[in-house]
Amino acid sequence: MSATAEVIAGQAVPQAARDEQAFPYDLWLMGGAMALMCVGLLMVVSTSVSIAEHRDLPQLYYFFRQVVSGGIGLTAAAVLMRTPLRYFAQWSTPLLFLAVIALVAVLIPGLGHEVNGSMRWLGFGFFTLQTSEQAKLAVVIYVAAYLVRHNKQVRSEFAGFIKPIGVITLIAGLLLLEPDFGTAVVLFTAVLGMLFLAGVPNARFFFWGLAALMALAALSMLAPYRLARLMTFMDPWSDPFNTGFQLTQALIAFGRGEWFGVGLGNSVQKLFYLPEVHTDFVFAVIAEEAGFVGCLTVIALFVFLIWRIFYIGGQAERAGFLFNAYVTYGIGLLIGIQAFVNIGVNMGILPTKGLPLPFLSYGSNNLVVTLASIGMALRAGYEASPTVINRAAASSAPPPVEAAAAPHHGEPQILGPLPDVDDEDYARV
Repeated sequence: MSATAEVIAGQAVPQAARDEQAFPYDLWLMGGAMALMCVGLLMVVSTSVSIAEHRDLPQLYYFFRQVVSGGIGLTAAAVLMRTPLRYFAQWSTPLLFLAVIALVAVLIPGLGHEVNGSMRWLGFGFFTLQTSEQAKLAVVIYVAAYLVRHNKQVRSEFAGFIKPIGVITLIAGLLLLEPDFGTAVVLFTAVLGMLFLAGVPNARFFFWGLAALMALAALSMLAPYRLARLMTFMDPWSDPFNTGFQLTQALIAFGRGEWFGVGLGNSVQKLFYLPEVHTDFVFAVIAEEAGFVGCLTVIALFVFLIWRIFYIGGQAERAGFLFNAYVTYGIGLLIGIQAFVNIGVNMGILPTKGLPLPFLSYGSNNLVVTLASIGMALRAGYEASPTVINRAAASSAPPPVEAAAAPHHGEPQILGPLPDVDDEDYARV
């Protein structure tokens, strides 16, 4: 860019503004996501080597699978960063139908692939598809589009509020049949959060939030294994070698880590003491190997990531891109609630749930969908950035009117006022 182009009204454009013009994507969100993914790859190596050896697999088998998943996720994120979000608003209902069909398909014998007593996967030869991960994102997209179409009704009428609750109840019912109680809780809570941010009256929100909480509590007590988990959570040391084994081993890992941990790769609990160590309980190994300081660092990265996602959502809402804002809020809620639940389970402050820790746990489907979600959030920030908005407004403006020479020695006269810029061509949902 030439020096003349960098001067506006006699003042040089600041370096930050030039950087935004050159790359109008949120580098802070990118950096936070990449930092968490790198920590995750490091922990997958640390926790999965002994498991791979025990199963007669190459030592880095799970690490390489996670790297491939990360590459697929980054590719999906790059594609979504360049895809206008208005297309997702237009296709929100078909995407929801596809998610419902996939959730039903996993329950059909012969199609669904069972792992540890749960039918959550569709098998396709050398890879499996966990349909609940895609369903979460599809529900967020659908609810965001619904909130835009029926914004006034959602704020003022009971019917506008209860319709998305009916949709999420159907999805949650299918998840419970797998069974996947943890994902149902995360998804239901995220949708309630989106409704709250869309302006649902506080009294109605808290009433139905309490009703949903009571319903989920009742469901957790109806299933014997869920009730056993709840009782174990209250006192894991009452049966440390049976129902409380997983939680007590996780707590031992936290105790061994102390302030600075025992060192990367030196965990003892990952050597077949702590089950599901590379997936659901990877945070306990972080506590053991990196200590209290390492735990705080990971939590701080998650807090920063969620704050940045919500910042982008607020930026989109202020710019008038309501669909982009609600989708971004939903993505932030999904990642934040799932991280909170997983960390709470590892620390023994929440009942045990089979939820991976975003970015950090081993799991191809979760990593791909999480990175794709980050790509959508980056696209929302791109579309709401002042640089892109000004560029779109300038491209839709008519050519400037030439100044006519003054008949005398005075200043040149403008031939009529310039028309207002019409930026409706720049799609806003």
